[in-house]
Amino acid sequence: MRPNRPVTAILCAAALAMTAAACGPGDGEAGGDAKPTVAADVPSGTDGIKIPDQLKDKLKQHGIDLEKWRGGEWKNWNKDDWLREAGDYINPVIEGLWDPDRMREAAKTPQPPAIDPDAGKDQGVTDPTPAPVAAKPAATPYHSSVPYSGKVFFDGPEGSMVCSATVVKDPAHPGKSNMVWTAGHCVHAGKAGGWYRNIAFVPSYNNAGKPAAQLKGAPRQEVAPYGVWWSDWAQTSDQWIAQGGPTGGAGAPYDFAVLHVAPEKGSGKSLEETVGGALPVEFNAPAVPKVSGMTATGYPAAAPFDGQKAYQCTDKPGRLSLKANDPVMYRIGCTMTGGSSGGGWIAAGSDGKPVLISNTSIGPAKAGWLAGPRLGPEAKGIFDAVSAKFK
Repeated sequence: MRPNRPVTAILCAAALAMTAAACGPGDGEAGGDAKPTVAADVPSGTDGIKIPDQLKDKLKQHGIDLEKWRGGEWKNWNKDDWLREAGDYINPVIEGLWDPDRMREAAKTPQPPAIDPDAGKDQGVTDPTPAPVAAKPAATPYHSSVPYSGKVFFDGPEGSMVCSATVVKDPAHPGKSNMVWTAGHCVHAGKAGGWYRNIAFVPSYNNAGKPAAQLKGAPRQEVAPYGVWWSDWAQTSDQWIAQGGPTGGAGAPYDFAVLHVAPEKGSGKSLEETVGGALPVEFNAPAVPKVSGMTATGYPAAAPFDGQKAYQCTDKPGRLSLKANDPVMYRIGCTMTGGSSGGGWIAAGSDGKPVLISNTSIGPAKAGWLAGPRLGPEAKGIFDAVSAKFK
């Protein structure tokens, strides 16, 4: 296993040809008219993300000036300016950027890329394709039924995009976690790209589950009742960085990531305290045949969904192997589409209590099933590294 490296950024599920998590560009006004505020300028002791001086200097070596960045330079997706190296993380807060309308419009989805219907055959152990399981709306208010779930918003070259994510427990800060679990392709473009920008997590997005028409012009408190949380650090697998791409599900068995977040505005409470809960992550989950069932939660955005409501699928998993030498993936029947990427898969732990066991990674262009990585040593190494950084 190669050393774990810090990273951050977010990509739409379109990064995977097999992904059902694809959620695409928002309107052309990528930057909006939000007044930019870089957290590096915020005095110590206030909310915000700090940019160390040494990182500022390193970024300048790449031609990136934070003053220009907060003035809109982040919209420049010139290949030479798209940071790829894990240590070049940058995600300064731009206060007010993610307003309700921009969040709502970020639910647009590009045409899902086609995949080889025979993918996985004769490559390790693959069980028969599961029967589709119709996604059901999560009970509202989401804060009562799935308080640990939410949406991730970010910007890529094509515009504003979305993924799903889960608040997870941080062993370094019991009861006060600021850690969020999502998919690797929701933080990095993989083999041919780099880190994405303006990453923010919104727990219990659209808590009341209102239709899109009722959200137009809605106050921020209605769509983001527990605030907007900007990622101040993130990490994904070296395998995703090296292999991940838009065809064939490359890197999918290692398609996981951890975000550490800070509130754009808040009272100083942690994310876990704010939402009232977080899930432990199971890194030694039983083999697929021994899992009786799991529930995937996400905000699907591709038709027939619109990205504004949370949905769930529950099914007994089967096995999917894309390459003989890669870890086998969990696969369940589920009709969720683009936007559900990164959403947590929950099962009963050894004590009978819910634990996060995987996340949505890939699925066919025509929705019917989803697959997620089985979390092992690589995932635990990433999780531990992020936790240790904020002790």
